[in-house]
Amino acid sequence: MELPDPVRQRLGNFSRTVFSDSSRTGPEYSEGPDNEMVSSLALQMSLYFNTYFFPLWWVSCIMMLHMKYSVLPDYYKFIVITVIILITLIEAIRLYLGYMGNLQEKVPELAGFWLLSLLLQLPLILFLLFNEGLTNLPLEKAIHIIFTIFLTFQVISAFLTLRKMVNQLAVRFHLQDFDRLSANRGDNRRMRSCIQEI
Repeated sequence: MELPDPVRQRLGNFSRTVFSDSSRTGPEYSEGPDNEMVSSLALQMSLYFNTYFFPLWWVSCIMMLHMKYSVLPDYYKFIVITVIILITLIEAIRLYLGYMGNLQEKVPELAGFWLLSLLLQLPLILFLLFNEGLTNLPLEKAIHIIFTIFLTFQVISAFLTLRKMVNQLAVRFHLQDFDRLSANRGDNRRMRSCIQEI
């Protein structure tokens, strides 16, 4: 839908950027710097590989737990089972929020992903990796180290992506505010000229 010239003039520069070609839609066709894609390819690739790695991690943990279950003290049996259940639930939510937040550039979802990764998932994995009372087997250590590397990379890249997204939202807000002010000034000038003519 092509906008009439008076409407375009009132909307200002921001509207010319957004409505420059009505046949093209989507962020990939926008011309302004405020509409550039800020999704992180590195974060998305990490999430993609993490979704395939997590079932392998889970099966390995269950197998290793079955092998050493009789050796563990009773309180460690309860703790390990609880931690594995928590990690499984958190990981499903975390990966979903990561995909939604990164691909659709949604700040709340990506912030939730970052907080779950940093405050819950990473400490739980580090507990499984470094607690000597769990008598970790070599395969367990290997998969916990790989999972820790995934989480560390995702925490760093999600933080950088969040910062870019927030900066872009701030630029959009200021541009819209500036265009609103410039449109109001133009209306005021027209009103003054009409009053002077009367």
